[in-house]
Amino acid sequence: MPYKRIYSLLLLLFLSTTNLFSQAENLQKQTKSLAQKATLLMKNENYEKSLILSRQALSQAIALKDNNLIAACYNTIAANFDQLAEFEKALFYYKKGLIYADKTNNNHLKNWINNNLGNIYCFDKKEYAKGIYYYKKSLEYSSKIADSSEILFTKLNISWAYFDIGKFNKGLPYLKYINKHHRIHGDETTIVALNMLNGMYYSHANNPQKAHYYFEKAIELGQKSNEKSDLSFAHQEYSKFLFKIKKFKKAYENLYAYNELTAKLNDEEKLKKVNVAGINLEIDEYKREIDNIKTEYKTSHQILLEKQSKNKFISIIIITILLLFIVFSYLYFQNKQLKQTNNLKDIESKIQENIITASINGQEMERKKIASFLHDNISALLSSAAMHLTIFSTKNQSNSEEITKTKAILIQTHYKIRDLSHRLLPTLLARFGLFYALNDLCEMNSNSTIHFHYSSDVSDETRYDEDYEMKMYFIVSELLNNITNHSEANKAKLHLKELNKQLHIVVKDNGVGFEINQYQTIEGFGLNQIKARINTMEGKFTIISKPNQGTTIEIIAPIDYKS
Repeated sequence: MPYKRIYSLLLLLFLSTTNLFSQAENLQKQTKSLAQKATLLMKNENYEKSLILSRQALSQAIALKDNNLIAACYNTIAANFDQLAEFEKALFYYKKGLIYADKTNNNHLKNWINNNLGNIYCFDKKEYAKGIYYYKKSLEYSSKIADSSEILFTKLNISWAYFDIGKFNKGLPYLKYINKHHRIHGDETTIVALNMLNGMYYSHANNPQKAHYYFEKAIELGQKSNEKSDLSFAHQEYSKFLFKIKKFKKAYENLYAYNELTAKLNDEEKLKKVNVAGINLEIDEYKREIDNIKTEYKTSHQILLEKQSKNKFISIIIITILLLFIVFSYLYFQNKQLKQTNNLKDIESKIQENIITASINGQEMERKKIASFLHDNISALLSSAAMHLTIFSTKNQSNSEEITKTKAILIQTHYKIRDLSHRLLPTLLARFGLFYALNDLCEMNSNSTIHFHYSSDVSDETRYDEDYEMKMYFIVSELLNNITNHSEANKAKLHLKELNKQLHIVVKDNGVGFEINQYQTIEGFGLNQIKARINTMEGKFTIISKPNQGTTIEIIAPIDYKS
């Protein structure tokens, strides 16, 4: 009997272990499938679904502790942000992916992440030293896996980066390699860039005949393909060369083609056009709304005062005629006067809330339109100004320090304006909605000092009315800022759920807390403004806090669904 019992226990243990291994294997297959679907969606420009699936895959990969899958998921998330022109976020996730990729033997993945980092530093941030460093790391890994096409692709990027900063001698060895091996290992996606690079080199080497040949060949091939970006660069570099040799008419033709292509590329990234007059009209509308509220308040106040005066007169008559009812009349009218005073206070409080809400709504509308205006117009104008200045200096063969500094200032201003427009109105909120934006907000605000945990019972794909999403995003953003700046907490939670057509939001931290009856007087928290906004939405705003016991804020707001 004892032997049979031991055998049964061992058999049960073996079956349980086998079942666990089978579950882990199935989860790994499911995670790989999700990651592959996310990558395919990204390549097909379906960035919203790609981000959703890649984040799901990332969560499962972290649970599996599979560094290879984690790195691949981070790379896909970063690539989506890269395509959406959110380069700072792309940089953040590429670097996270590289941390996990370096823990694996997947040299193919290391190659691509390093190459993508090189692209951002060279062509978006214009930090060529860092970009070339990552390109060379990419070349190191592509050489290890002996992938000839990736070696050629990476050397093409290195050559381009060196040529872009005028270091032709350093870029020439890489260009020679590409010219030698492109027929065997190259493809249609690199042929336009290769011819353009040859044109740039022969322009530098003062060989007009070959420069003409390669530039025109790059443009011819670019027009046949869908490589608009490479084609626009080819027109730009060709125009620089033509200005250099004083063929101004043809130079301006290519410059015009470059501007036209650049405008088309910019149009593809636009969400809305901004009308400055429209902004002013919105401001005037909100001012009129506030004036109307004040007028209504004065009218109500005047009516109540007139009623009060009339009632006092009647009371005097009644008291004079009927002395027996003096006490009763006194109590009656005093009670009525108290109610009227309370009504006045309620009206005044409601007006204050409406004024605050109207003011903040106006600010958010301005924020939205100004962000689009900065991104779509001012940023494009600065880029154009920098380009024209470059052409001017090339045409006049001027390398003065003032022109160089002016170009640097224009480029720096361009990136600062672009970053400002993203801070005014996050692209992720406009494209993918409230829940995706709040998830990303928690992740971006987390650091070594404090961690924000995000959870939601609502699908990330759920969309509400655009203005409603913007209001709730900035309310939660203000609460998270309060935690970071005032709570001294190291952990915080954001939880969302949808119940009975109402959005329930809970923000909780383990910080120092405060006395609730004192929060109205605390400067910088903005809780009064948030409470006023929720009240005007006919919602509820609750604060639970005690000193040294953390703070919990609960918000219930009726949902304004997307029409």
